[in-house]
Amino acid sequence: MRLQKNTSLALYSVLEFAIDPGRHIPAAEIAGKYGVSPHHLAKVLSELARTGIVESVRGVGGGYRFAGNARRITLMDVIRLFEDLAPPPGERREPSESTPVGMALGAVLSEIDEIAKATLSSITLATMLRLIERQQGRPIGPAAPLNAEEAPAEPAAPRRRGRKAAGAAP
Repeated sequence: MRLQKNTSLALYSVLEFAIDPGRHIPAAEIAGKYGVSPHHLAKVLSELARTGIVESVRGVGGGYRFAGNARRITLMDVIRLFEDLAPPPGERREPSESTPVGMALGAVLSEIDEIAKATLSSITLATMLRLIERQQGRPIGPAAPLNAEEAPAEPAAPRRRGRKAAGAAP
């Protein structure tokens, strides 16, 4: 399955926002990171905002932030927003596709496509965040909450360690 540029940008962007769901990230920051036009990326982000996966915040300190649930949103959910996955009705077939070899090859390729769709439907953003953490060898985001509701509005104050009570086990 080959993805359009908009689809790839949407996947990259959603994952960037999900890494730190409480942070508002300017579109220009993501555009610069991936070497794309901020104007082009803005169109993609607008579609993601329309569906509620991200939210747009205007003004000073504005940008976009993750508004979805990383445990529920799959890669295929994002892909479906930008790709037409259904074959066009009455699609013209190549003459070779009606031969036994062509039909066999078509069946195999169709099965591969279905397996790819099923796999992408089974991979959540939370799974991707864990994979990103493994790739980096360290946790990502402030505390890496997995959905927007879990993201703290402000960073939590550091916990103070108390003294051990006398006679307490080490």
